[in-house]
Amino acid sequence: MNPTPPTSSWLDEIPQRLSALDDAHLRRRRRAVEPANGPGAGARLRVDGREMLAFCSNDYLALAGHPDLADAACEGARQYGVGAGGSPLVSGHSSANEVLERELAAFVGLPRALYFYAGYATNIGIVPALVGDGDAIFSDALNHACLIDGARLSRARIHRFAHADLAELGEQLAASPARRKLVISDAVFSMDGDAADIPALRALCERHDALLLLDDAHGFGVCGPQGRGSLAAAGLTGDSASRRVLYMATLGKAAGVSGAFVAGPDDLVEWLLQKTRSYIFATAAPALLACALRRSLRLIEHGDERRAQLQRLIARLRQGLAPVLARSGWRLGHSDTPIQPLLIGGNAEALAVMEGLREQGLWVPAIRPPTVPEGTARLRIALSAAHTEADIDRLVQALDRLACTPVAPPTVSQGA
Repeated sequence: MNPTPPTSSWLDEIPQRLSALDDAHLRRRRRAVEPANGPGAGARLRVDGREMLAFCSNDYLALAGHPDLADAACEGARQYGVGAGGSPLVSGHSSANEVLERELAAFVGLPRALYFYAGYATNIGIVPALVGDGDAIFSDALNHACLIDGARLSRARIHRFAHADLAELGEQLAASPARRKLVISDAVFSMDGDAADIPALRALCERHDALLLLDDAHGFGVCGPQGRGSLAAAGLTGDSASRRVLYMATLGKAAGVSGAFVAGPDDLVEWLLQKTRSYIFATAAPALLACALRRSLRLIEHGDERRAQLQRLIARLRQGLAPVLARSGWRLGHSDTPIQPLLIGGNAEALAVMEGLREQGLWVPAIRPPTVPEGTARLRIALSAAHTEADIDRLVQALDRLACTPVAPPTVSQGA
């Protein structure tokens, strides 16, 4: 006898669950975006048909629209086509990808690099390749979701330490009986913009026989000499200096293209090549992207003026916002990086400020839980070398007006 079909299904609950997101001001909305005046427009975007001054992109060096990268991608497409056709261990590892890996390793001063098609896929794959059941992971409380998900997939025991609390991390490492210990941390934290104390993290790993995995998604291209990243800024490059360190960075932010890489000792990188499921069982990144990235590395290397422009903009923004903060009660997080978090507090309040800026032609996304902790909803102001000092002044003036007269939040809005 066939069982009686259920009179209701859990799928019927989806509309109510969406309504609950609306009630909590947590529903997200995508917007159709294109450069306002061609691919080199930088910080000016056309959003749902309206031109906006944007402070939301991770294109920190304004390379995503650089004509040299477009030319290199076109040359790569003509030589290799537009698809890889297979996984890296079958037929997808092109000669362009091979050369890019060598150049990436040399650029960050490490023995070997492995190139992935996406940053998220890198971390969710390499963490389970390094540790598993019976091992231990020690994770900063503000790590990016890809590190958190990679830790969960590994089935290792996860120890979460308070953000940047090295004393707590040391106690956890000392108390752990696990033979294999992995410390995972952002190098520059994506929502706060502050930087990890990399030498201290490495010293703890050395003391407790642990491996350190650094995610430098927001530091590569921006930090260190010639933009070589946070590890180079800490002076930890070369075979001996980088022992116990795996360095991961994305290539779709300051580098302006797409993908990611992990670099470190040759044997560790070889192990990852052999054991990382998100590398082995996924189609490789197209060679045309590797061609564009090789050109991007040269622009990053010679991009000191772009990085200097970023520092000027950061200083101008922080100085300009000082009186606004005093009047509004908002708080600007401590950050020397292009990520400048303006903490508002509640979800509705953050959305109200974002909407007020949108009405003035500025796009600054509101970031809400679970991306950030409850009660710390914020505007994540992302600066780019494409911005001008006049752009900064316009943003400060707009925020100053909203500090006195905030607007009502929309029901559904852009943000994370």
